[in-house]
Amino acid sequence: MEVMLENIGRKYNREWIFRNVNFSFLPGNAYAILGSNGSGKSTLLQIISGHLQPTNGKITFEQNGVKIPDELVFRQVSITGPYVELIEEFTLAEMVDFHLKFRKFRGQIDENQFISLTQLGRNRHKPLKYFSSGMKQRVKLALTILSDVPVVLLDEPASNLDAAGIEWYRSLVADHLTDRIIIICSNSQPAEHDFCRESILINDFKMKDVSKA
Repeated sequence: MEVMLENIGRKYNREWIFRNVNFSFLPGNAYAILGSNGSGKSTLLQIISGHLQPTNGKITFEQNGVKIPDELVFRQVSITGPYVELIEEFTLAEMVDFHLKFRKFRGQIDENQFISLTQLGRNRHKPLKYFSSGMKQRVKLALTILSDVPVVLLDEPASNLDAAGIEWYRSLVADHLTDRIIIICSNSQPAEHDFCRESILINDFKMKDVSKA
């Protein structure tokens, strides 16, 4: 899988959030999109996922040199971020079962293995609404990273995680990076992204004079 951004830009009303982003993402690598809060990094990540359309430019997903039709890109991508919600009425086991109806896990991981990997086994039958914010973050990250897709998008993955949770997150990414593209949005917290091979600095793609738009 290769993901190519060509002259990607996005604006709201007359203001360009960023413009002329050109980048190629290759499998087996982790990449970081870095910027302060409100800089547009989450917007770029959602454009890559297909949840938002760029104002300018195009995104191409290719597998072995063959372009994947736009309407099928969603099958290649898994994303989580602060704006992604769990179904809090479900227990952890029910949430996993629901997820598996739509998307399999890598390596044929089953429900029991998934829950073991989250280290939340004692809470298997507890409704998610009673989980702490850190526990919910573990569930969201595990559902995303363990999904059997070639492109994984993580927006501020260390949010609400304590030191042990961050170590768990970094280990999970390392164990499931092979042959995949992992893109991480961060407001420059090293623990989230310091293992990434390359970075996009969103401020490098800001328009200083929006009147020229």
